[in-house]
Amino acid sequence: MFKRIDKLQISLPQPSKPDPEAAGVVQELLGGRFGEMSTLNNYMFQSFNFRSKKKLRPFYELIASITAEELGHVELVSNTINLNLNGSIGNGKTNPDETPLREALGIPNMFQFILGGQNSVPADSAGKPWTGDNVFSSGNLVNDLLHNFYLECGARTHKMRVYQMTDNETARELCGYLLVRGSVHAVAYAKALEKVTGVDVQKMLPVPDLDNSKFDHARKFEEEGSHLKLYRFSDQDYGLLNRIWTGPTPIGPPGELEVVDGTPEGGEIPDLEHIPEEFAPGFDEEQFRELSKRLQYEAGM
Repeated sequence: MFKRIDKLQISLPQPSKPDPEAAGVVQELLGGRFGEMSTLNNYMFQSFNFRSKKKLRPFYELIASITAEELGHVELVSNTINLNLNGSIGNGKTNPDETPLREALGIPNMFQFILGGQNSVPADSAGKPWTGDNVFSSGNLVNDLLHNFYLECGARTHKMRVYQMTDNETARELCGYLLVRGSVHAVAYAKALEKVTGVDVQKMLPVPDLDNSKFDHARKFEEEGSHLKLYRFSDQDYGLLNRIWTGPTPIGPPGELEVVDGTPEGGEIPDLEHIPEEFAPGFDEEQFRELSKRLQYEAGM
C-alpha cells in the first residue's frame, strides 16, 4: 500500500510571471518516454511482478522504495507545470462569445489548455499521450536492473537539456532536484547490478557524467546531502536497503551513503485560484461560499 502525505518533496519557487513555454518543455519530464511517469510505472510494475521476494529481498526493497519516490516526482513535475501555466491566458471574462481563451492558439502545447484546463496532462512535450508501451518489466532481475540504470541515464539527459532550454526558476529548481535524485537512483541500480554480477556498471557503459556541480540548482541539493540519501518511504518496512545502499558516495561531495527512515521533509503544495473561463474547478464565488457552508468548513475566502 502507499501512504500519501500532503506535501511536495521540495518547495517550489513561485514564478515571477506565467511561462507557458517553460511549462511546455517541462511536460516532457512528465509524460515523455524518459519522464517521471515512465520511471514510476517501470519500477511499480517491476515491484508488483517481482518473484522470489523473500530470497532476493534487498533488491525487491530497492525497486519498491524508489517506486514510492517516483510517485512524488510525478506530483512535483505536475505542480511545476501548473505554476508556470497559472495566469498565462484568459481575460477573466465568462462570456464564451468574447473568446476568453484566444491566446491559447499561440501556445505550442495547447493540450494543457484543452484537455487539462490550464494544467499538466499525461503526455509529452508534443502532446503525445503517455503510453504503457514505455513500461519494461521482464521478470528477470538483472535485465530489469540494467534497464532501470539505462532509464535513469536517459532521464538525466532530458533533464539536463530542459535545464539548458529555460532560465525559468521554478523549472530549474525542479530539474536541479531531479538531477540529484536521478543520480541517486542510477547509482543505486548500478550498485545493485554490481552485487548481482560483480561488474562495475558505471565504468562499463558510456553514460552522461553524473557530476552535478555545473548546475547551480542541483549543486545546492548536493551541498545539503541529498545525493547521499535513499528514502524508505515507510514507517516500518523495507529495512534491508542498506545491504545495497552503503559505503562512500561515488558522486557529489564526499560522504557515506545513508538509508533514511520515512520521507523527505517536503514543501507546501501550491493552491492555485480557480479559472472561470476554463470552468476549473467549475464554481463561482457564491457557489464556493455555499459549498463551504454545506461542508461546515471555512474555505479561507
